[in-house]
Amino acid sequence: MSKSSGGGRGISVVGLLGVVFVTLKLCGVINWSWWWVTCPLWGGFAIVISIMAGIGMFAGVMAACEVIAKKYRGKNG
Repeated sequence: MSKSSGGGRGISVVGLLGVVFVTLKLCGVINWSWWWVTCPLWGGFAIVISIMAGIGMFAGVMAACEVIAKKYRGKNG
């Protein structure tokens, strides 16, 4: 008995939604921009990148505040 370790369980809801939107656009049922039609395909990736950028900016601000605080304590300490 060999078990396959592949995770191929079919199409996801987001993938199915992307296929449906593209089909509706090509059939002329919806008149949306291609950006919105393909949003289910790239939207999740964009959200993850946005969250990571926000965390990076927060970490940068915190590091800058720490540097400023060390300089301020050095002058008045």
